Amino acid sequence: MIVDDHEIVRRGIAEVIDAADDLTVVAEAATVAEATRRGALTRPDLLLVDLQLQDGTGLDVIRAVRAERPEIRAVVLTAFSDEDARAAALEAGAHAFVLKTVRGADIAAVVRAVVAGRTLLRESGGAPTGADDPTRALTPTERRIVTLIGDGLSNREIAESLGVAEKTVKNHVTSLLAKMGLQRRTQVAAWVAGHRGGHWRTAPAP
Repeated sequence: MIVDDHEIVRRGIAEVIDAADDLTVVAEAATVAEATRRGALTRPDLLLVDLQLQDGTGLDVIRAVRAERPEIRAVVLTAFSDEDARAAALEAGAHAFVLKTVRGADIAAVVRAVVAGRTLLRESGGAPTGADDPTRALTPTERRIVTLIGDGLSNREIAESLGVAEKTVKNHVTSLLAKMGLQRRTQVAAWVAGHRGGHWRTAPAP
């Protein structure tokens, strides 16, 4: 369910989500009251909420809906990037905090990751949480490859970018997936999507 009081923005997000084969928008709402009512009727798997609404905040929506269904997942999509808002989202039970400057394809990737059980939030102050920073053990080259996967590059394109053999890239991908506790490249892309604009830093190309 998408909750945003700007109809054009809400419809744009809905089009992005509905364009994905594995995602469906089951409801839209513009206010806390409307979202609470429609959430009870449609029982969505995930809430995608704006932070500021006419009669409250997206966090009010998350609290109200999760009071009845604590298993529901939630993503905050907002124009505000301050750490107080991020901390408040975490406290309210959100699983991701994404800026509205994110690309459409990245919104879908974050939704998939959160529905799959990932949490893409950092604690107030900017330090990644243990569950949110699986890249600490990566080498600089692996970190660079993570970023390029997030950019949508194939192994062949990454090999050309780094000036190495495609087999070498495949070996790096196998290694970084194991270190990050992931199974697929799409999960890496989703992780990058959830951290861009925050404190994720790209290592320089070797």
